[in-house]
Amino acid sequence: MSKSESEYCKNSNEMQPTTETLTQMIVGTWVSRAIYVVAELGIADLLKDGPHSSEELATATGVDARALYRLLRALASVNVFAEGSPGYFELTPLAECLQSDRNDSLRAYAIKFGQAWDWQPWGYVLESVKTGKPVFKNVFGMEIFEYLAENPEAARIYNEAMSSFSGKRIAAITAGYDFSSIHNLVEVGGGHGSLLASILNANPTMKGVLFDLPHAITAARQLIEAEGLLERCKLVSGNFFESIESGGDAYLLKHIIHDWSDEQAIAILKNCHRAMLDRGKLLVVEMVIPRGNEPFFGKLLDLQVLVNYQGGCERTEAEYQALFEAAGFSLTKIVTTVCPLSVIEGVRKSGSS
Repeated sequence: MSKSESEYCKNSNEMQPTTETLTQMIVGTWVSRAIYVVAELGIADLLKDGPHSSEELATATGVDARALYRLLRALASVNVFAEGSPGYFELTPLAECLQSDRNDSLRAYAIKFGQAWDWQPWGYVLESVKTGKPVFKNVFGMEIFEYLAENPEAARIYNEAMSSFSGKRIAAITAGYDFSSIHNLVEVGGGHGSLLASILNANPTMKGVLFDLPHAITAARQLIEAEGLLERCKLVSGNFFESIESGGDAYLLKHIIHDWSDEQAIAILKNCHRAMLDRGKLLVVEMVIPRGNEPFFGKLLDLQVLVNYQGGCERTEAEYQALFEAAGFSLTKIVTTVCPLSVIEGVRKSGSS
């Protein structure tokens, strides 16, 4: 072999892993869609007690056996399920996270990603990049939260996804931040109330208020009642752009501020400012974008926010500090947790209005 041929082969071998890696990234939506299908069908639940054939699984779910085999074979190639004996599939650690009854279940989150209202706007991501604006309204004729308010089934899927995805993160927030000095905690935009319930259970002398839109509060009542917290947790419906329940000594917003533009975010925070007691605490739970090129889920989530939400974004520490100052708060500290979320703490400036 000549020197030039040797160099060509060497370069080809070095390039192959790179091109393969990029190819897998390019077709990543194929994997996401395949995971959605098995989540919707509940395949992981059916495999809880051991391996089953694709024919058995197809019969149980009412789908085509050959097509289901091909789907499971593809997912097994990326370690979601495993084919042991020919035609028989079993759970892997990744597939176990698609079981419905796990605290860290991602089944509902995978189902959300399979909804047209979640993935169709991504077909217009180039338009978002060109304009800097979301495209959800272009596709569905209304903003995403208006859509959820008018479509109860979509709202149910959205809230279940957010709650299930938050399982471990709720535990991390509850354990990672010291809530013990708070007497009355108001969670703004708390959805089903999972986080507030966790904090109240960990702090028995605390009282709470769950504040959200009417459809969210209706859905939350069942969880709060099941946790035995109705006497300690007040359920209040409203719009945080108009006014927020007053009297709390701390106001908590988890994954709220990142949905909105700076102007809208400041409006929400100012309403918290008006509602809270003097020297009250503001607790914003978000992913704080770090410097550098290291992998961080928030950097990808930022694109989902760009496409779907009304001018929202994931922000850096400096950007959160600017929001806090504009709304009348001093950013006092950022508490990192074992999950990608941080608790960004602020204090209402004395004498501010």
